[in-house]
Amino acid sequence: MRTAVLIVAAGRGSRMGGEVPKQWQLLAGKPVLAHTVAAFAGMQVLLVIHPDDRARAEALGVPLVEGGATRDASVLAGLRALEGTGVEAVLIHDGARPLVSRALVERLVVALEAHDGAAPAVAVTDALWRGAAGLVAGTVDRAGLWRAQTPQAFRFAPILEAHLAHPGGAADDVEVARAAGLDVVIVEGEEANLKLTFPGDFARAEAILKGREMDVRLGNGYDVHAFCEGDHVWLCGVKVPHGKGLLGHSDADVGMHALTDAIYGALAEGDVGRHFPPSDPQWQGAASHIFLAHAIRLAAERGYRLGNCDVTLVCERPKIGPHAIAMQQELARIMGVDAGRVSVKATTSERLGFTGREEGIAAIATATLVKA
Repeated sequence: MRTAVLIVAAGRGSRMGGEVPKQWQLLAGKPVLAHTVAAFAGMQVLLVIHPDDRARAEALGVPLVEGGATRDASVLAGLRALEGTGVEAVLIHDGARPLVSRALVERLVVALEAHDGAAPAVAVTDALWRGAAGLVAGTVDRAGLWRAQTPQAFRFAPILEAHLAHPGGAADDVEVARAAGLDVVIVEGEEANLKLTFPGDFARAEAILKGREMDVRLGNGYDVHAFCEGDHVWLCGVKVPHGKGLLGHSDADVGMHALTDAIYGALAEGDVGRHFPPSDPQWQGAASHIFLAHAIRLAAERGYRLGNCDVTLVCERPKIGPHAIAMQQELARIMGVDAGRVSVKATTSERLGFTGREEGIAAIATATLVKA
Protein backbone atom coordinates (compact mmCIF):
# COMPACT_ATOMS: atom_id res chain seq x y z
CA MET A 1 0.00 0.00 0.00
CA ARG A 2 1.18 3.51 -0.75
CA THR A 3 1.62 5.00 2.71
CA ALA A 4 1.96 8.60 3.88
CA VAL A 5 2.98 9.93 7.27
CA LEU A 6 0.94 12.76 8.76
CA ILE A 7 2.87 14.48 11.55
CA VAL A 8 0.66 16.70 13.70
CA ALA A 9 2.57 19.63 15.18
CA ALA A 10 0.20 22.58 15.37
CA GLY A 11 -0.22 22.61 19.16
CA ARG A 12 1.28 25.08 21.59
CA GLY A 13 2.40 22.62 24.31
CA SER A 14 1.68 24.82 27.32
CA ARG A 15 2.55 22.13 29.92
CA MET A 16 6.14 22.10 28.71
CA GLY A 17 6.76 25.79 29.28
CA GLY A 18 9.43 27.76 27.45
CA GLU A 19 9.39 30.59 24.95
CA VAL A 20 8.57 28.36 21.96
CA PRO A 21 6.25 25.36 21.61
CA LYS A 22 7.84 22.07 22.66
CA GLN A 23 8.06 20.72 19.12
CA TRP A 24 10.44 23.57 18.29
CA GLN A 25 12.56 23.37 21.41
CA LEU A 26 16.04 21.92 21.01
CA LEU A 27 16.68 18.24 21.69
CA ALA A 28 20.32 17.18 21.38
CA GLY A 29 21.05 20.37 19.44
CA LYS A 30 18.16 20.11 16.94
CA PRO A 31 14.46 20.99 17.09
CA VAL A 32 12.30 18.12 18.31
CA LEU A 33 10.49 18.07 14.97
CA ALA A 34 13.76 17.61 13.10
CA HIS A 35 14.22 14.31 14.95
CA THR A 36 10.59 13.33 14.34
CA VAL A 37 10.77 14.00 10.61
CA ALA A 38 14.10 12.17 10.35
CA ALA A 39 12.52 9.06 11.89
CA PHE A 40 10.45 8.70 8.71
CA ALA A 41 13.27 9.31 6.24
CA GLY A 42 12.44 7.93 2.81
CA MET A 43 8.67 8.01 3.40
CA GLN A 44 6.09 10.50 2.16
CA VAL A 45 5.68 13.01 4.98
CA LEU A 46 3.18 15.83 5.46
CA LEU A 47 3.66 18.14 8.44
CA VAL A 48 0.67 19.90 10.00
CA ILE A 49 1.77 23.17 11.60
CA HIS A 50 0.50 26.26 13.35
CA PRO A 51 0.44 29.31 11.02
CA ASP A 52 2.93 31.11 13.27
CA ASP A 53 5.50 28.33 12.75
CA ARG A 54 5.68 28.35 8.96
CA ALA A 55 9.05 30.09 8.68
CA ARG A 56 10.86 27.65 10.95
CA ALA A 57 8.95 24.64 9.54
CA GLU A 58 10.07 25.36 5.99
CA ALA A 59 13.64 24.60 7.06
CA LEU A 60 12.68 20.94 7.58
CA GLY A 61 12.21 20.45 3.85
CA VAL A 62 8.89 18.58 3.91
CA PRO A 63 5.42 19.59 2.62
CA LEU A 64 3.37 21.67 5.06
CA VAL A 65 -0.29 22.28 5.76
CA GLU A 66 -1.77 24.56 8.40
CA GLY A 67 -3.77 22.89 11.15
CA GLY A 68 -6.79 23.85 13.19
CA ALA A 69 -7.56 24.89 16.74
CA THR A 70 -7.77 21.28 18.01
CA ARG A 71 -5.79 18.14 17.34
CA ASP A 72 -8.60 16.39 15.45
CA ALA A 73 -9.13 19.52 13.35
CA SER A 74 -5.44 19.48 12.46
CA VAL A 75 -5.56 15.80 11.53
CA LEU A 76 -8.58 16.44 9.30
CA ALA A 77 -6.73 19.29 7.58
CA GLY A 78 -3.84 16.94 6.87
CA LEU A 79 -6.10 14.16 5.60
CA ARG A 80 -7.88 16.54 3.26
CA ALA A 81 -4.51 17.69 1.91
CA LEU A 82 -3.63 14.06 1.12
CA GLU A 83 -6.99 13.32 -0.52
CA GLY A 84 -6.67 12.57 -4.22
CA THR A 85 -2.90 11.92 -4.06
CA GLY A 86 -3.16 8.15 -4.37
CA VAL A 87 -2.34 7.48 -0.73
CA GLU A 88 -3.85 4.19 0.45
CA ALA A 89 -2.71 4.22 4.09
CA VAL A 90 -1.71 6.90 6.55
CA LEU A 91 0.34 6.93 9.74
CA ILE A 92 -0.84 9.75 12.03
CA HIS A 93 1.90 10.76 14.44
CA ASP A 94 2.41 13.31 17.20
CA GLY A 95 5.23 15.72 16.41
CA ALA A 96 6.33 15.57 20.05
CA ARG A 97 7.24 11.87 19.77
CA PRO A 98 10.70 12.12 18.20
CA LEU A 99 11.98 8.64 19.11
CA VAL A 100 9.74 6.36 17.07
CA SER A 101 11.69 3.48 15.55
CA ARG A 102 11.52 2.17 12.01
CA ALA A 103 10.81 -1.30 13.42
CA LEU A 104 7.61 0.02 15.03
CA VAL A 105 6.58 1.66 11.76
CA GLU A 106 7.07 -1.63 9.93
CA ARG A 107 4.93 -3.51 12.47
CA LEU A 108 2.11 -1.06 11.91
CA VAL A 109 2.26 -1.29 8.13
CA VAL A 110 2.16 -5.08 8.28
CA ALA A 111 -0.82 -5.00 10.67
CA LEU A 112 -2.79 -2.85 8.23
CA GLU A 113 -2.84 -5.71 5.75
CA ALA A 114 -5.50 -7.42 7.87
CA HIS A 115 -7.14 -4.53 9.76
CA ASP A 116 -8.70 -1.11 9.19
CA GLY A 117 -6.34 0.38 11.75
CA ALA A 118 -3.36 -0.44 13.94
CA ALA A 119 -2.00 1.46 16.91
CA PRO A 120 1.00 0.93 19.20
CA ALA A 121 0.52 0.62 22.93
CA VAL A 122 2.37 -0.50 26.04
CA ALA A 123 0.58 -2.58 28.65
CA VAL A 124 0.03 -0.87 32.00
CA THR A 125 2.15 -2.64 34.61
CA ASP A 126 2.07 -0.13 37.48
CA ALA A 127 -0.67 0.02 40.07
CA LEU A 128 -3.29 2.65 39.24
CA TRP A 129 -4.82 4.97 41.80
CA ARG A 130 -7.54 7.55 41.90
CA GLY A 131 -6.57 10.64 43.82
CA ALA A 132 -8.47 13.39 45.60
CA ALA A 133 -7.03 16.40 47.43
CA GLY A 134 -3.56 14.89 47.18
CA LEU A 135 -4.60 11.61 48.83
CA VAL A 136 -5.11 8.14 47.40
CA ALA A 137 -8.84 7.77 47.00
CA GLY A 138 -9.04 4.36 45.38
CA THR A 139 -7.40 1.73 43.18
CA VAL A 140 -8.18 1.00 39.55
CA ASP A 141 -7.90 -2.49 38.10
CA ARG A 142 -5.12 -2.37 35.49
CA ALA A 143 -6.13 -5.59 33.73
CA GLY A 144 -6.60 -4.96 30.02
CA LEU A 145 -5.33 -1.38 30.20
CA TRP A 146 -2.80 0.00 27.72
CA ARG A 147 -0.84 3.24 27.28
CA ALA A 148 -1.56 4.50 23.79
CA GLN A 149 1.18 5.77 21.48
CA THR A 150 1.54 7.04 17.94
CA PRO A 151 1.88 6.67 15.01
CA GLN A 152 -1.59 5.29 14.62
CA ALA A 153 -2.04 3.66 11.23
CA PHE A 154 -5.19 3.44 9.13
CA ARG A 155 -6.38 2.69 5.67
CA PHE A 156 -6.76 6.13 4.19
CA ALA A 157 -10.35 6.27 2.90
CA PRO A 158 -12.00 4.89 6.08
CA ILE A 159 -10.12 7.19 8.46
CA LEU A 160 -10.86 10.24 6.31
CA GLU A 161 -14.56 9.33 6.31
CA ALA A 162 -14.42 8.74 10.09
CA HIS A 163 -12.92 12.17 10.75
CA LEU A 164 -15.44 13.88 8.47
CA ALA A 165 -18.27 12.29 10.45
CA HIS A 166 -16.84 12.86 13.94
CA PRO A 167 -18.16 15.79 16.02
CA GLY A 168 -14.70 16.58 17.42
CA GLY A 169 -13.05 16.41 20.81
CA ALA A 170 -11.49 12.95 20.42
CA ALA A 171 -8.46 12.03 22.50
CA ASP A 172 -6.75 10.42 19.50
CA ASP A 173 -7.45 8.94 16.10
CA VAL A 174 -8.24 5.50 17.49
CA GLU A 175 -11.26 7.05 19.25
CA VAL A 176 -12.36 8.58 15.96
CA ALA A 177 -11.90 5.28 14.14
CA ARG A 178 -13.79 3.24 16.73
CA ALA A 179 -16.67 5.72 16.70
CA ALA A 180 -16.99 4.95 12.99
CA GLY A 181 -16.99 1.21 13.60
CA LEU A 182 -13.45 0.53 12.39
CA ASP A 183 -11.46 -2.27 13.97
CA VAL A 184 -8.09 -1.21 15.39
CA VAL A 185 -5.55 -3.84 16.35
CA ILE A 186 -3.05 -3.22 19.15
CA VAL A 187 0.57 -3.43 18.03
CA GLU A 188 3.46 -3.74 20.46
CA GLY A 189 4.68 -0.26 21.37
CA GLU A 190 8.03 0.86 22.73
CA GLU A 191 8.97 2.45 26.04
CA ALA A 192 11.43 4.69 24.20
CA ASN A 193 8.61 6.12 22.06
CA LEU A 194 7.80 8.71 24.69
CA LYS A 195 5.80 11.87 24.16
CA LEU A 196 7.58 15.01 25.31
CA THR A 197 5.14 16.62 27.72
CA PHE A 198 7.06 17.95 30.73
CA PRO A 199 10.55 19.49 30.97
CA GLY A 200 12.03 16.32 32.50
CA ASP A 201 11.06 14.36 29.39
CA PHE A 202 13.81 16.11 27.44
CA ALA A 203 16.52 14.64 29.65
CA ARG A 204 15.09 11.15 29.13
CA ALA A 205 14.87 11.66 25.38
CA GLU A 206 18.45 12.92 25.15
CA ALA A 207 19.69 9.88 27.05
CA ILE A 208 17.85 7.58 24.62
CA LEU A 209 19.23 9.46 21.62
CA LYS A 210 22.75 9.26 22.98
CA GLY A 211 22.42 5.51 23.30
CA ARG A 212 21.06 5.18 19.78
CA GLU A 213 23.67 7.40 18.23
CA MET A 214 26.71 5.67 19.71
CA ASP A 215 29.33 5.68 16.99
CA VAL A 216 31.99 2.98 17.36
CA ARG A 217 34.73 2.63 14.77
CA LEU A 218 37.25 -0.16 14.34
CA GLY A 219 40.54 0.06 12.49
CA ASN A 220 43.45 -2.28 11.93
CA GLY A 221 47.07 -1.73 10.98
CA TYR A 222 49.90 -3.91 9.73
CA ASP A 223 53.55 -3.04 9.30
CA VAL A 224 56.89 -4.75 8.71
CA HIS A 225 60.48 -3.57 8.96
CA ALA A 226 63.64 -5.46 8.02
CA PHE A 227 66.63 -5.81 10.28
CA CYS A 228 69.78 -3.85 9.52
CA GLU A 229 73.02 -3.04 11.29
CA GLY A 230 72.53 -1.68 14.78
CA ASP A 231 72.50 -2.40 18.47
CA HIS A 232 68.86 -1.69 19.39
CA VAL A 233 65.31 -1.48 18.06
CA TRP A 234 62.50 0.91 18.92
CA LEU A 235 59.29 -0.99 19.66
CA CYS A 236 56.12 0.72 20.91
CA GLY A 237 58.16 3.67 22.12
CA VAL A 238 60.69 1.62 24.08
CA LYS A 239 64.38 1.27 23.17
CA VAL A 240 65.12 -2.47 23.27
CA PRO A 241 68.76 -3.66 23.14
CA HIS A 242 69.36 -6.07 20.24
CA GLY A 243 72.14 -7.19 17.98
CA LYS A 244 70.46 -5.51 15.01
CA GLY A 245 68.48 -2.39 14.21
CA LEU A 246 65.34 -1.90 12.09
CA LEU A 247 65.50 -0.29 8.67
CA GLY A 248 63.11 2.56 7.98
CA HIS A 249 62.69 6.17 6.95
CA SER A 250 61.80 7.16 10.51
CA ASP A 251 62.87 5.32 13.65
CA ALA A 252 61.20 2.17 12.21
CA ASP A 253 59.04 1.55 15.30
CA VAL A 254 57.01 -1.18 13.67
CA GLY A 255 54.56 -1.57 16.57
CA MET A 256 53.77 2.12 16.81
CA HIS A 257 53.38 2.37 13.03
CA ALA A 258 50.83 -0.45 13.02
CA LEU A 259 48.89 1.18 15.85
CA THR A 260 48.96 4.58 14.16
CA ASP A 261 47.63 3.02 10.97
CA ALA A 262 44.86 1.32 12.96
CA ILE A 263 43.69 4.69 14.31
CA TYR A 264 43.90 6.32 10.89
CA GLY A 265 41.98 3.36 9.50
CA ALA A 266 39.18 3.76 12.02
CA LEU A 267 38.89 7.37 10.89
CA ALA A 268 39.06 6.40 7.18
CA GLU A 269 42.18 8.58 6.96
CA GLY A 270 44.57 6.26 5.17
CA ASP A 271 47.90 5.45 6.78
CA VAL A 272 51.07 7.02 8.15
CA GLY A 273 52.44 7.50 4.65
CA ARG A 274 49.53 9.75 3.70
CA HIS A 275 50.13 12.13 6.57
CA PHE A 276 53.92 11.82 6.81
CA PRO A 277 55.16 10.86 3.34
CA PRO A 278 58.58 9.14 3.26
CA SER A 279 59.48 11.37 0.32
CA ASP A 280 59.54 14.34 2.70
CA PRO A 281 63.07 14.65 4.16
CA GLN A 282 61.82 16.30 7.36
CA TRP A 283 60.60 12.90 8.57
CA GLN A 284 63.96 11.20 8.06
CA GLY A 285 64.74 9.49 11.37
CA ALA A 286 61.68 11.02 13.06
CA ALA A 287 60.45 9.56 16.32
CA SER A 288 57.27 7.60 15.70
CA HIS A 289 55.49 9.09 18.70
CA ILE A 290 54.98 12.14 16.44
CA PHE A 291 52.83 10.02 14.13
CA LEU A 292 50.85 8.35 16.91
CA ALA A 293 50.20 11.63 18.68
CA HIS A 294 48.93 13.13 15.43
CA ALA A 295 46.55 10.22 14.84
CA ILE A 296 45.04 10.35 18.34
CA ARG A 297 44.75 14.15 18.13
CA LEU A 298 42.95 13.86 14.80
CA ALA A 299 40.56 11.37 16.39
CA ALA A 300 39.85 13.82 19.23
CA GLU A 301 39.21 16.63 16.76
CA ARG A 302 36.61 14.42 15.08
CA GLY A 303 34.95 13.82 18.46
CA TYR A 304 36.32 10.32 19.14
CA ARG A 305 38.15 8.82 22.09
CA LEU A 306 40.15 5.62 22.18
CA GLY A 307 38.10 2.72 23.47
CA ASN A 308 40.98 0.28 23.47
CA CYS A 309 43.85 -0.89 21.30
CA ASP A 310 45.79 -4.12 20.89
CA VAL A 311 49.27 -4.49 19.37
CA THR A 312 50.85 -7.83 18.52
CA LEU A 313 54.56 -7.95 17.66
CA VAL A 314 55.66 -10.93 15.54
CA CYS A 315 59.32 -11.91 15.90
CA GLU A 316 61.68 -14.58 17.17
CA ARG A 317 63.92 -12.01 18.83
CA PRO A 318 64.24 -9.77 20.71
CA LYS A 319 62.06 -11.18 23.46
CA ILE A 320 59.17 -8.81 24.06
CA GLY A 321 57.88 -10.11 27.38
CA PRO A 322 60.37 -8.26 29.62
CA HIS A 323 59.46 -4.96 27.93
CA ALA A 324 55.71 -5.37 27.32
CA ILE A 325 54.55 -3.42 30.37
CA ALA A 326 56.90 -0.53 29.59
CA MET A 327 55.57 -0.50 26.01
CA GLN A 328 51.98 -0.49 27.24
CA GLN A 329 52.67 2.41 29.55
CA GLU A 330 54.53 4.42 26.91
CA LEU A 331 51.78 4.03 24.31
CA ALA A 332 49.20 5.04 26.92
CA ARG A 333 51.26 8.11 27.82
CA ILE A 334 51.58 9.23 24.20
CA MET A 335 47.85 8.82 23.58
CA GLY A 336 46.80 10.28 26.92
CA VAL A 337 44.74 7.27 27.97
CA ASP A 338 44.70 4.84 30.86
CA ALA A 339 47.13 1.94 30.41
CA GLY A 340 44.22 -0.45 30.89
CA ARG A 341 43.03 0.54 27.40
CA VAL A 342 46.30 -0.56 25.78
CA SER A 343 47.45 -4.11 25.13
CA VAL A 344 50.91 -5.10 23.89
CA LYS A 345 51.79 -8.73 23.33
CA ALA A 346 54.06 -10.82 21.13
CA THR A 347 54.16 -14.08 19.26
CA THR A 348 56.56 -15.95 17.01
CA SER A 349 55.90 -17.39 13.57
CA GLU A 350 57.29 -20.78 14.57
CA ARG A 351 60.45 -20.17 12.54
CA LEU A 352 58.38 -19.72 9.38
CA GLY A 353 58.64 -16.83 6.92
CA PHE A 354 60.81 -13.75 7.11
CA THR A 355 60.12 -13.24 10.81
CA GLY A 356 60.96 -16.87 11.50
CA ARG A 357 64.23 -16.46 9.65
CA GLU A 358 64.88 -13.37 11.80
CA GLU A 359 64.97 -11.07 8.80
CA GLY A 360 62.70 -8.52 10.43
CA ILE A 361 59.71 -7.81 12.67
CA ALA A 362 56.01 -7.55 11.83
CA ALA A 363 53.25 -5.93 13.84
CA ILE A 364 49.47 -6.13 13.79
CA ALA A 365 47.30 -3.61 15.63
CA THR A 366 43.61 -3.01 16.22
CA ALA A 367 42.08 0.19 17.59
CA THR A 368 38.53 0.99 18.64
CA LEU A 369 37.34 4.60 18.58
CA VAL A 370 34.14 5.67 20.35
CA LYS A 371 32.28 8.90 19.70
CA ALA A 372 32.82 11.04 22.79
